[in-house]
Amino acid sequence: MVLYHGVCTVRRGIRSRNRVLERSPRQAIQADAAGNDIFGRRLLFAAIFSGTMAGLLGLAALALTPGGFGIVDMMLLALLAVTLPWMVAGFWNAAIGLLIVRFSADPITAVMPAAALIRGDEPVTASTAILLCIRNELPERMIRNLEPMLAGLDAAGCGDRFNLYVLSDTSDATIAGNEEAGFAALTSRWCNRIAITYRRRAVNTGYKAGNIREFCERWGSKHDFAVTLDADSLMTAEAVLRLVRIMQMDPKLGILQGLIVGLPSTSAFARVFQFGMRLGMRSYTIGSAWWQGDCGPYWGHNALLRLGPFIAHCALPLLSSNATEDRHILSHDQIEAVLMRAAGYDVRVLPQEDLGWEENPPTLIEFIRRDLRWCQGNMQYWRFLSLPGLRPVSRYQLALAIVMFIGSPAWIGLFVLGTLAVAFSDTPADFIRADAGMALFVCMLVMWFAPKIASAIETLLRPELRRSFGGAGLFIVNFVIETVYSILLCPILWFGHTIFLAGLMLGREIGWIGQTRDDHAVPFRLALRSLWPHTLLGCAALGLLAVTQPAAIPYALLLAGGPALAIPFAMMTAWPWLGSLAVRIGIGRLPEETTRPAVLLALALPAIESAAPLPRPSAV
Repeated sequence: MVLYHGVCTVRRGIRSRNRVLERSPRQAIQADAAGNDIFGRRLLFAAIFSGTMAGLLGLAALALTPGGFGIVDMMLLALLAVTLPWMVAGFWNAAIGLLIVRFSADPITAVMPAAALIRGDEPVTASTAILLCIRNELPERMIRNLEPMLAGLDAAGCGDRFNLYVLSDTSDATIAGNEEAGFAALTSRWCNRIAITYRRRAVNTGYKAGNIREFCERWGSKHDFAVTLDADSLMTAEAVLRLVRIMQMDPKLGILQGLIVGLPSTSAFARVFQFGMRLGMRSYTIGSAWWQGDCGPYWGHNALLRLGPFIAHCALPLLSSNATEDRHILSHDQIEAVLMRAAGYDVRVLPQEDLGWEENPPTLIEFIRRDLRWCQGNMQYWRFLSLPGLRPVSRYQLALAIVMFIGSPAWIGLFVLGTLAVAFSDTPADFIRADAGMALFVCMLVMWFAPKIASAIETLLRPELRRSFGGAGLFIVNFVIETVYSILLCPILWFGHTIFLAGLMLGREIGWIGQTRDDHAVPFRLALRSLWPHTLLGCAALGLLAVTQPAAIPYALLLAGGPALAIPFAMMTAWPWLGSLAVRIGIGRLPEETTRPAVLLALALPAIESAAPLPRPSAV
């Protein structure tokens, strides 16, 4: 293990802990309990969720009645039942979120009451560790992202209450040497202002969770809270201080997750994805927070942990152990969240969009690599569904995380079986009723895009929000582009998950590896090697329908179009010139490219500096 500790004399001024606040944590908890019937909300959500599931399955059964209800129809209905939970939950989370955003005076405090207790000038008395977890990443970008936050904490007079820990699991010797040199220089620059500790493990036991656990065992007792950051994370000092002040006010709060949005990118693939991510996150998160309440999500980074209960209750068990190798949990965050809640501490999300950013993969190939790691991690959750002491909502969250990826082979099964059934019917009407089938088709499309539709409605109804996206015209163009993009992307991912899950059953696994974050082209050979099975599936289905039932092709394109075009889609969305053009003309434009926050200007991001000019007010 390599240890480099920045031993600097950091001023440790004593902050007063006796300042009288307008409302005490006890009063906040009482007000929250009195004003929020969480059980009633959860009961309502369960009722509408179950009712919607039953209604859609009934509609599907009706649609499949031509020619009787046989074994193929039963299989299709069973596959549909697997795909529905994630979509139905997303639809109702988005609908609830839209209602709160439109009709609540303060949507954030409506779902996170403790946020209303913070004025922003409360003394920061807690000692907070900032944990940057890295593995085989170039240090220059991480240092670039850290320094504005460190400068903000120092300018706020709070530098003595924070300690940055760079927790490296880097295995590449060259990158490790650059890390040590880069963070040694960073430590020197911030000496006497903010303490910085760099530590590298020789073996990444337990992956990221093991990295943080090693910190907890070694230094955790020195601090009250910990901010968790990934290598691609960016948080402002204001965001960190806001999370810390909220947690100081509420002693029951164990994990406070900040909303994360995409950092403006010059990759065409990432730009369109991040535009959709921005639309999909806020309404969905606010809606889910309304009924999940104190059983909220933890996404593993851009969040604040209360270290005492985290150390005591959130140690992850081994998946298995033998004489040669221990198997560890890959996706740690949701397990830690449910363990924290089981210990009696709240896990909440603060759905505020200026709390932090993350970088997204610049190409489809890199995106799939990251997605498969999440897939493997979520599949490990089934072992914890029966864990003693978990709340019912926690078990639902774990089950939904599993179904999110199990739904992928169900989608592909629906696609393949449905294509074969239509192709070998005399007419499509012999397989599916036109009226019920069209109603089901429309319902599925609405639910699929509901989180983005909800945020789009809110954006178009608010002039200042429309302007932040570049005006109504540009926003609508981007919404259409993102919709087509999602229709192509999702089936590609679903088939990728299906192949991977089949391999997982045969013992194939992936580990925790570094990511390529810089824009780069995807050569034809790489795209062909990675995506030929997808292309074969899509083209085979469309070819079969072209020969047998050409009228069904427009409907089949929703699931077959993406796989059939996977190779050119991967190559074209990675073209650097296309990304540069998208930045200049505003494709995938984010609000940060209009308002240009100071923290992003300080990073000199190409997507910020090259963004299209602001539209004239008449275009809004």
